[in-house]
Amino acid sequence: MDTTGSGVARTDGEHEFTTLASDDVYVGRILALRADDVGMPGGGRARREVVEHFGAVAVVALDEHDRVVLIHQYRYPLGRRLWELPAGLLDVSGEEPVRTAQRELAEETGCSASEWSVLVDVATSPGFTDECVRVFLATGLSEVLRPDAVGDEEADLVINRLPLAEAVRLALSGEIVNGPAVAGLLAAQAVRDGVADTRPPDAPWTDRPTRFGAR
Repeated sequence: MDTTGSGVARTDGEHEFTTLASDDVYVGRILALRADDVGMPGGGRARREVVEHFGAVAVVALDEHDRVVLIHQYRYPLGRRLWELPAGLLDVSGEEPVRTAQRELAEETGCSASEWSVLVDVATSPGFTDECVRVFLATGLSEVLRPDAVGDEEADLVINRLPLAEAVRLALSGEIVNGPAVAGLLAAQAVRDGVADTRPPDAPWTDRPTRFGAR
């Protein structure tokens, strides 16, 4: 019998990982932490800590000169400002992801777009969280008024436009490190190079988080 180093018989992708017990450790405004007991191959069980999240959207907004709209935003966990894509949580009940993306683009950058499609879906860290981000491509940009009333973080945002190729270079050099931004920029470049296609703005989203929003 073929076994792993721990003496557990290999199941070759056939084991069904069932939840045997689940406890809430913390429930906050934008996330929850739960601890699950999970049935493992060989009949044992393991403790898995899971961060539940609303999910989010981000936008690669390209203007007529192939420049991408980026924001410089302070991120407290990292203790510094990062260059990122316009983005926002899927925290409005019943709002379609593309509508959230349209609203966040207008609120954060004062831009509207006439053409929308899906670039890529990003499971940000599936080892411990169900957070998934859908990154849209927005083109046909025009200016709209940003809301006068903004939150604390939005008041500090810096907006800039960079050539897409330059933004990709910054991602590959480690100067842009936000996960959805890196994935979205590389995906946009692949589309521009003709080696990939976008999906419709309402394309199926298998891994969109739902558990935290249903609490």
